Amino acid sequence: AIANVNWKYQWLWLYGFVNPNNGETYYWILPKVNVELFNRVLEDFAREFQLGEDKHIILTIDRAGWHTSSELKIPLGLHLEYLPPYSPELQPAERLWPLINEPIANRSFTSLEELEEILFERCQVLLTQQFAIKAITQYHWWPKIQV
Repeated sequence: AIANVNWKYQWLWLYGFVNPNNGETYYWILPKVNVELFNRVLEDFAREFQLGEDKHIILTIDRAGWHTSSELKIPLGLHLEYLPPYSPELQPAERLWPLINEPIANRSFTSLEELEEILFERCQVLLTQQFAIKAITQYHWWPKIQV
């Protein structure tokens, strides 16, 4: 079989968050990754989940440059817990990517907008799949704590 190939290099980033204790997910699709955009995502995340003095969440993240920058603005109620270097297998959100990739694997897209639309639709579906997502992200050793 012959596959269609589109040799353009354009980028699209999907930020994905998961609560392993209940399978709830949260997504942002953005044109790039940097501290400024990550700050906006964290601000919206805190607003979406009503974080503040009375509600706290521990967010486990890797040590990407935009996660560790001195310019990072961490909203009230959000606490960052950094994974050890080179340990993506410890990150529950890493288990989301095969599910995200299902509708886009082995496909060629005519535009970045087409890809973005399919990713958006996939994220909408996954928002309703909490039981299945909990099953693949809640490691037996994952702490079940309330802060």
